[in-house]
Amino acid sequence: MPTAVLAFRKAFMSHNTFGHLFRVTTYGESHGAAIGCIVDGVPPLIPLAPEDLQVWLEKRRPGQSRFTTQRQEPDQVKILSGVMDDGSGTMVTTGTSIGLLIDNVDQRSKDYGEIAKSYRPGHADFTYDAKYGIRDYRGGGRSSARETAMRVAAAGIARKIISGVTIRGALVQMGPHKVDRSRFDWNEVNNNPFFCPDAKAAVDWEAYLDGVRKAGSSCGAVIELVAEGVPAGWGAPIYGKLDAELASALMSINAVKGVEIGDGMASAALSGEDNADEMRMGADGRPVFLSNHAGGILGGISTGQPVVARFAVKPTSSILTPRLSVDRTGAEVELRTKGRHDPCVGIRGVPVGEAMMAIVLADAMMRHRAQVGVPRAWPFEQ
Repeated sequence: MPTAVLAFRKAFMSHNTFGHLFRVTTYGESHGAAIGCIVDGVPPLIPLAPEDLQVWLEKRRPGQSRFTTQRQEPDQVKILSGVMDDGSGTMVTTGTSIGLLIDNVDQRSKDYGEIAKSYRPGHADFTYDAKYGIRDYRGGGRSSARETAMRVAAAGIARKIISGVTIRGALVQMGPHKVDRSRFDWNEVNNNPFFCPDAKAAVDWEAYLDGVRKAGSSCGAVIELVAEGVPAGWGAPIYGKLDAELASALMSINAVKGVEIGDGMASAALSGEDNADEMRMGADGRPVFLSNHAGGILGGISTGQPVVARFAVKPTSSILTPRLSVDRTGAEVELRTKGRHDPCVGIRGVPVGEAMMAIVLADAMMRHRAQVGVPRAWPFEQ
């Protein structure tokens, strides 16, 4: 094979890395010894301790209610490299790569023994086997949502870089049941096991999901993300659009099948007059948008308004209801998936979505500064 082709394969075909200047490379499998990541591009002298990352991992950790997988993983993150004492007792980043590790402590690989040679419908079993000629049947290996814990840990570092930005996520639809927007309250998100911003909907969802769980089935969900404090100017035209980077990041999350920015698909039903985010001058002498149909991004560049995105998560594919499939020999089989699974994987998708938005925004900020330097004045202030 030509040297140039080998070099290309080594550089671009691992597909375990996300980001440009702020880069996250994850490793590990659902039932391996551990999962981990390397975070590159972190500026030096940022205070960083394990508890800065642990607080976000606690939101994602399994087994916290009857509505998530009962796998008991403490998800205690270790910082292996890239930090040191600054002389005052504070651990700070050094500017070198940061290594993070989380041990797996509650694997039950035997739960998957019966399906070792069968392809679970809705899973990546068949596609992994078709691509690599081998697949990890123990919980899905790299295709398992277990991998997303490292994204959440890495995003704890990203949040330190964009410290002036607030990122919040909420579950706004479970199965066919949507929240009532008139009752939307961010303060309710942490008062229920669903990250639901509607107190009444959260109560209704308990009964609904109990029924789904007891039936051995599953349901999908829609998660909404809002980032406030993002200044105008982040992102780039054409191939570096902020909304394109965000869509790519959210689509990389396991089980995500759709992403929209701002009004998204609903924009198709609007008129040009309704869709246009009109502008007036604010009291501070800067422009104010009168609406935010664009979700805080125009031309791939942030407007200074809240960045709004939603993503749809399909129903968990691991269910107890027998499903038709085939095995590696081509034999037709009927199988059901045993083990411990989320009846609605979208619940724990909320902190993962927040994490990917944080990583994208940290990377966008660093790329923006690299190209244009210090924040620019508004055109009419120059």
